[in-house]
Amino acid sequence: MFDGLSNRFSSIIRTFQGKNKISEKNISDAVEEIKSALIDADVNLRVVRRFVNRTMEDALGDKVLKSVDPGQQFVKVVYDRMVQLLGDPDSQKLNLKGPDTVSVILMMGLQGSGKTTTSAKLAAKLKADGRRVMMAACDLVRPAAITQLQVLGQQVDVPVYAQTDTKDAVKVAKNAYKEAKRLQYDVLIVDTSGRMHLDEEMMQEIHNLTVALEPDEKLFVADAMTGQNSVSIAQEFEEKAGITGIILTKFDSDTRGGAALSLREVTGKPIKFIGTGEKMDGLEPFYPDRMASRILGMGDIVSLVEKAQETYDEEQALKLQKKMAKNEFDLQDYLEQLENMTKMGGVEKLLEMIPGAKGSISEDDINKKELVREKAIIQSMTLTERQNIYIIGPARKRRIAKGSGTSVGEVGHLLKKFEKMRLNMKKLAKNKKYQSAVMQQLGM
Repeated sequence: MFDGLSNRFSSIIRTFQGKNKISEKNISDAVEEIKSALIDADVNLRVVRRFVNRTMEDALGDKVLKSVDPGQQFVKVVYDRMVQLLGDPDSQKLNLKGPDTVSVILMMGLQGSGKTTTSAKLAAKLKADGRRVMMAACDLVRPAAITQLQVLGQQVDVPVYAQTDTKDAVKVAKNAYKEAKRLQYDVLIVDTSGRMHLDEEMMQEIHNLTVALEPDEKLFVADAMTGQNSVSIAQEFEEKAGITGIILTKFDSDTRGGAALSLREVTGKPIKFIGTGEKMDGLEPFYPDRMASRILGMGDIVSLVEKAQETYDEEQALKLQKKMAKNEFDLQDYLEQLENMTKMGGVEKLLEMIPGAKGSISEDDINKKELVREKAIIQSMTLTERQNIYIIGPARKRRIAKGSGTSVGEVGHLLKKFEKMRLNMKKLAKNKKYQSAVMQQLGM
């Protein structure tokens, strides 16, 4: 997401870093470049004009031009305006009641936006947060929509209320609410009908559901890939039904990011979640400040740490650190780290979160095929070989190469690379100055 925009912004930011003097022309040229980058990213033209005018106004003030470090001040102006564009961090949380009553979340959007799948993802997320969740199948138009929600409900272990004897979505929703209340569920997620295009019947049904349920949250689910179209559609839903927040699906597939940068400014409603991937855990809270950092190529250390905490426990991390310090880190440990990296979203996603990595490390530096090949080579070794690479002679190399579909040379290359990596890890684990230097390079 935001790949092209992030590369452009990173380049602009780098020209200002470390400058102790900048002119109005420097700022004017940079803001013009920012304008061009936003337009290329398919950001709404009105939004671009507002962003550029506000940035220029702030940047040309005494605070930047006469500050001790004008380069850094300009970067801060751009960052602050980007955060403001993406939304207020305090408005991102769901507005839900306490656990002693039923909170209703109404999901709405066009057909194909990912509403049903997103309903299940949100149910799984709320359940993990300790909520008792039920879903209601109120999409009574699309064939097999009820079955789809029931299947997804089984996957996330969340019950689904459904009726196949009626086409009255309001009736089903009311009955679902009564059932959720009777069984003491505290969140009811209502999946509604979508259409391929906006029509009066659809909007009337959403309006009727809103009146009948008085939902705590009315979430508009938009496909990030639709770009500017999603902005005009969101405006229609806001006018006819009122929305309280936005969920952007296929967020990781949209490299431009125009919808994300336009929706909040045009509708005035916060983006609350983003869909990343098709798995049921692929729904993340949208943090404007963190996203602004990533767009500007400044990384997102907070999200990186959170992902690491989800993947590793403290005991495991300490054990790994001790092994590195003693030079006992082996290929089995390396294989586990490759698998953990996949759980955390893959190497590209991790690099997006590391300050300074964006723009300084190209796709050529990240050889995904090589990582896949390395996993295959290690998996073709016995546990004894993984724990002690020094026993791997010519005969073992030939067997490992045959088992992994690689060459003897590639097996030898991995062993040499791993030995060098292990020595560097030992330095890092034992040398505090070395750790400090690495952290400094990462901008930490």
